Amino acid sequence: MDLGFKGKVALVTGAGSQVGFGKETALMLAKEGCDAVAVSDVNGEDAEKTAAAVRDLGCKSIAAKADITNSPEIDAMVKQVIDEYGQIDILCNVAGGILHKDNTPIEKQNSALWEDQIRLCLFGTMNVTKAVIPQMRSQKYGVIVNIGSGSTHQYRMGVGMYALSKYAMDLFTKQLAMDEAPDIRVNCVAPGPASTNFGALLREGSPPNPEQAKQMMEAMVATMPLGRIGTAEDIAYATVFLASDVTSYVTGQVFHVSGGSVM
Repeated sequence: MDLGFKGKVALVTGAGSQVGFGKETALMLAKEGCDAVAVSDVNGEDAEKTAAAVRDLGCKSIAAKADITNSPEIDAMVKQVIDEYGQIDILCNVAGGILHKDNTPIEKQNSALWEDQIRLCLFGTMNVTKAVIPQMRSQKYGVIVNIGSGSTHQYRMGVGMYALSKYAMDLFTKQLAMDEAPDIRVNCVAPGPASTNFGALLREGSPPNPEQAKQMMEAMVATMPLGRIGTAEDIAYATVFLASDVTSYVTGQVFHVSGGSVM
């Protein structure tokens, strides 16, 4: 099936992790025919590793170091991509993170961290979108896919302000889709639990020992209707699908890819 990526230029943020959604999405866009896939991350060296992997597939790619909470860095990133390739047709807002430990009572939560969490996951996505939208408008074509979270509908996940920031992203997706129609489509992929290094942040970076990790995985799998934890590929497939012309009649949607943990 032709997904309509020929001649298209994509930008994927949060693509530095070598086991994460961003890298896998960038690789899949390259495999499916994008002319160029630019990648960014707050860690420039890791972003370059992903760009190299994209180039190994025969697709053009550059890497940019950019903190999505820093507007000058975002503007420089977008300028770099447009200067290099002349356009941005597809934006995948993958960058984000959990900044707090889970299952913390509200009276023990740090209110300054609440602001940091919103700034990263919501305002960060909005910042990148704000920088890219004018160019998409000028060419009367664009597709934006935001990465949300199934935690917005799982109230025992214990991820607090992170889930709130992603719930706001759902609304941002819908409002932007309405504002920018018909030329720009905007959708959101909401992952469930997945086997990346993302969850380590819930433990404030303190990894479990092998036995603890096994027990945690078994307990989580037991709650999943489809009987397994998600993969980076699962999320990338959904993201690339919504970024493609095959879904040209789909906008303003939040697509849960969660093994049935959200229905």
